[in-house]
Amino acid sequence: MVKTVDDIHSTDSVFTNAMERFDRANIEPVDKEKLDKKHVLDIPLDAEGILICRPNRFLGIVDIVTPIELKDEKVHIHDPGRLEDILFPGNRVLLKRANGKSRKTGWDLIGGKVGDNFILTHSGYHRYISTWVLENRIIESLRSIEKIIPEQIFGESRLDYLVEGAGNRTWVEVKGCTFAENGKAMFPDAPTSRGRRHVEELIKALQAGDNATMIVLIFRREAQCFWAHEKIDPDFAAAFSHAIKEGVKVNPLVFTFEKKGDYGQVFYCGKLPLCRTNFSES
Repeated sequence: MVKTVDDIHSTDSVFTNAMERFDRANIEPVDKEKLDKKHVLDIPLDAEGILICRPNRFLGIVDIVTPIELKDEKVHIHDPGRLEDILFPGNRVLLKRANGKSRKTGWDLIGGKVGDNFILTHSGYHRYISTWVLENRIIESLRSIEKIIPEQIFGESRLDYLVEGAGNRTWVEVKGCTFAENGKAMFPDAPTSRGRRHVEELIKALQAGDNATMIVLIFRREAQCFWAHEKIDPDFAAAFSHAIKEGVKVNPLVFTFEKKGDYGQVFYCGKLPLCRTNFSES
């Protein structure tokens, strides 16, 4: 059975993967092509094109090249990040048709090419992927889940999930990471006061007696470790480091996005470590 965003269900098996260690002086490459991959979902694809420009964060202009040829098509970009190494003029992108009377574009941009691979850039699918992570007990500390409640308010923020099980409550926030440099996956790729506030709320949840977890969905298969992007957003990075010291659990999970016929397939490949150099200095 083909699993799509309209047909997502949990399985009984639990995937675990021991990542190779990250040496602070040298990143030892992990060949994710040789790792066991776990299928998460399929996203229907309708066209492939060339990005012409990005007039604003949420709008792109694309020349569609297959299966039809269309010039200067407006496409919706469902990601507020900069994505400068993915969405640049001349790069190959994947599109999905979108319907809706109130829409100003007829297409959603699903992914862009980096090297020989496509990267999922549509953050609207993060909910499906993170729900799969929780339902399949991928995170060891959340394997006693009895109830998953999405979009719950804590303090001044709406966090992604409140998870209950074994007499405990855990607040969960999900972040998507599409940027990597020198083997290091980093978030954010644009300043985010909202993201910083979410991290601060996780700390407050711990102080209130609950548990707190951050899930980072990493879509760069070449990444060997994860940390906050201090150069882009030092305030978020400071909050992130403080959260780890306070006991917030961070789970960087790496995924691949592979074009197979008329679908883009998302696979889970395993957990990445936090970058040890940053961790030891934080």
